[in-house]
Amino acid sequence: MNTLQQLTQQIHRPHLTPKQLGRIGEDYASVWLECQGWTIVDRNWQSRYGELDIVALSPSLQLTFVEVKTRRNAHFGPPQEAVTARKRIALKHAASQWLLEYGRKIRHHGTRFDVIALSVPGGARCPQVTHIPGAL
Repeated sequence: MNTLQQLTQQIHRPHLTPKQLGRIGEDYASVWLECQGWTIVDRNWQSRYGELDIVALSPSLQLTFVEVKTRRNAHFGPPQEAVTARKRIALKHAASQWLLEYGRKIRHHGTRFDVIALSVPGGARCPQVTHIPGAL
């Protein structure tokens, strides 16, 4: 069984807390990106502005800060709607701090912010992945 299949089984466990669901969603998004040819540079990087879920290099070497949102249902809208204006500002500040500390160490061609929204409805076999490049 491959890693995405294992994570799919985990993400469907019925009694996950929102924090556990989010963590598994981030793991799933990381593996999904790697399967698309991306290189994961950093994960769950903490700053005084908040956490950067994933820092990755796209196949074209664009340094990308990826915010991952995972939802079981659409009661509160699609997952990407959880990236509020306040969250976007915090992500930009955190990314600036990350770039000051590590940006020169990584060869890249520009930066951007993406969102990966994972929808995990009860009857679905696999999470639905919506990758939104340049979302912020």
